[in-house]
Amino acid sequence: MPIQQEQIDRAVALAKAYGATRLLLFGSALEAPAQARDLDLACDGVAGWKLYELGARLEEELRVPLDLVPLSPPTRFTRLIEAKGKVLL
Repeated sequence: MPIQQEQIDRAVALAKAYGATRLLLFGSALEAPAQARDLDLACDGVAGWKLYELGARLEEELRVPLDLVPLSPPTRFTRLIEAKGKVLL
């Protein structure tokens, strides 16, 4: 099932509601949304269990498999996401 712009817009709205200060889209949903089977997002500003709650809420509302990666603390992986990802928030 392709990733729809409405799903991305809803992800941004939910992330804002949880206090996210940054949200980046990466992976297949960015590179080939028509063939994407999941949504890959990286988030900053949502700490601890709230990040897990946000991930669960996103999966529940968007009805799509989701990978939600914290941007802090920075790692080689998160720096790669920041370099290649699309800033949504």
